[in-house]
Amino acid sequence: MSSRQAAAAPAETARDDRVLPYVRALSAVILPFLLLAFVVLYAFPADTARLFAWTIHSPMTAMTLASAYLGGAYFFTRVLWARQWHTIQIGLAAVALFASLLGVATILHWDVFRHSSLAFRLWTGLYFTTPFLVVAGWLANARHGAPAGPHDLRLGQARWVVGGVGVLALVQGVVMFLTPAYVIPQWPWPLTPLTCRVVGSIFCLGCAGLVALVDARWSSLRLMLQVAALMIISILVAGARAWREFDPHRPLAWLLPAGFLAVLAGSAFLWWSMEVRARGAGPLERV
Repeated sequence: MSSRQAAAAPAETARDDRVLPYVRALSAVILPFLLLAFVVLYAFPADTARLFAWTIHSPMTAMTLASAYLGGAYFFTRVLWARQWHTIQIGLAAVALFASLLGVATILHWDVFRHSSLAFRLWTGLYFTTPFLVVAGWLANARHGAPAGPHDLRLGQARWVVGGVGVLALVQGVVMFLTPAYVIPQWPWPLTPLTCRVVGSIFCLGCAGLVALVDARWSSLRLMLQVAALMIISILVAGARAWREFDPHRPLAWLLPAGFLAVLAGSAFLWWSMEVRARGAGPLERV
């Protein structure tokens, strides 16, 4: 083997797309906290004054946050046995952004929290450490990411739709986080400045759709589509449970559920069409 080939071998090995043990271990540590928070907020949304880090007066808000935790729990469960880094990398980036925003929101609204509660200590322990731990794992594992191969199934023109939805979700989340005073009077259910920022952080998770603009592989989006569908279904069920909180005179009371249903229907169609293509015979389309 020539010296050039010998030098190239370690680089090829590094780009093996494997998931590092650190990332799996971190997922195993985070997962129980997400499951616990989901159960508390979704099963007992009216008992946050007793069970959570702060009192969430709106059950709809509590269940919306619980829906994000459910999606996160599913994602980290899948990370535990994921074989390819590129299938989970955008999800970890979205989690890092979400956790960072909640950490900032905690500092901005420090006086709202129940500082003596165990739930608060768990909350701060999670959101003051997770962003750094997840970013460290992402940076370490990104060195092993493999580029798309000639036989990878591509999204085609759907990448622009998926990316556009990701941009809209991110913009919505940023607006809610930065300008709660502007959003609260228009929101369909009651929000406080803290819960407005929390809901905005949840919308920012939609930035995972941006992966389609830089990596059109179906395998890069497949898990994210499952997570999004699970979260949206959970939020819609929460809306049915808490329908009395909605103000029908506010346009978002109708536009928001319609938007969720449209995204859910579009996701289902994309899933069906891509899975049909994945099972098809012959060369795969490359766009």
